Amino acid sequence: MNKFIIILFLGFAVSLSAQNANYNTSKDYVAKGYDVTEYFNNKAVKGSSKFILTHDQVNYKFASIENLEKFKSNPEKYIPQYGGFCAYAIAVSGEKVDINPNTFEIRDDKLYLFYNSWGINTLKKWAKEDAMKLKKEADTNWKKIKI
Repeated sequence: MNKFIIILFLGFAVSLSAQNANYNTSKDYVAKGYDVTEYFNNKAVKGSSKFILTHDQVNYKFASIENLEKFKSNPEKYIPQYGGFCAYAIAVSGEKVDINPNTFEIRDDKLYLFYNSWGINTLKKWAKEDAMKLKKEADTNWKKIKI
């Protein structure tokens, strides 16, 4: 039943960008304009329109110039896994599903974002259903769907 609910909402939650289909640029920015460096401080912080950077043809917002510079010095560290699409959906269905920028996990020094709406929190499912196993499935699926 739970997977059925996820699949039902996939149609509503899929988000692809005209900028670069390998990135979720909902609201024109990766992570919906949240500062990807702040997740590593265990905080979901909205970025500012004052601090915008384009990397790999997609836009990022940052809360400060220091965070923007931190990202510039090592972008691969901060770029969300699976292009910022929901890690759980990539794992279970191989679908590019939008996220809630407040629902995230740092695992093995990598950022994972998740869908959380309509009573479905995929981060909780990720943890409950064996995150390491799901991560392996997501890695495999991402290689297949990534352009």
